[in-house]
Amino acid sequence: MNEAHPFGVSGTPLSAWQNSVALRGVRTITLEELVPPGARLIVLAPHPDDEILTCGGLLAAMARRQNDVQLVAVTDGEGSHPQSPLWPVQRLRTERRRESEQAVAHLGLDVSRLSWQRLGMGDGQVAEHAESLIALLSEDLRPSDVLLTTWRHDGHCDHEAVGHCAAQAVANTGATLVEIPVWAWHWAEPNDPRIPWEQARKFWLSDEQLRRKREAIGAHLSQLEKDPSTGAPAVLNPQTLERLLQPFELVFL
Repeated sequence: MNEAHPFGVSGTPLSAWQNSVALRGVRTITLEELVPPGARLIVLAPHPDDEILTCGGLLAAMARRQNDVQLVAVTDGEGSHPQSPLWPVQRLRTERRRESEQAVAHLGLDVSRLSWQRLGMGDGQVAEHAESLIALLSEDLRPSDVLLTTWRHDGHCDHEAVGHCAAQAVANTGATLVEIPVWAWHWAEPNDPRIPWEQARKFWLSDEQLRRKREAIGAHLSQLEKDPSTGAPAVLNPQTLERLLQPFELVFL
């Protein structure tokens, strides 16, 4: 994060985004337009919470089409609490997987029947395995698939690496790429020219879908609570959650 951000370490407040002319002008996209009937939605999550932070509402909307959903967790998220006595690497790997499964269940998906791959790449080291990830995705993708992942310019090394890998795999296969910002809500400005506004669409969430997304985020306690063993703040602070729980999900096509 950029500590020189004009809004401070908390980042751009939700109120600023709500007053964004550029954001207000973004057009709406429907579920059928985003994931056409018969298409497979593959959600490629850098860490075991990104499938919720990016598109928890969309996944809740897809619950009736669960057979068309596939989740891929690139890392186990074991790097979220460096040098923490409370959260050693192996405990984090186990806990974050459990949290992720609980979260997805809150969305109305049957975890026992869900197609879910866990690749186990090193947290913070995805770029080092880019060729392997591109090859794996290119082998699995079909031209009719919708591959959804984090934005290539999101400001987090793994988010960006996964986004670039997804873009290359889509170019190789003819599938459709959908990117979603997570940390850009923190560092970007309300009418920021670095945001691809022309490619942006809003997927509006129903009250039920937003409620399910909020409950799903709440399952990630390791990311929501301070670490008393190191004094580190929560990874997902209240300001971050406010921005990620707007009544729509912003997608880049």
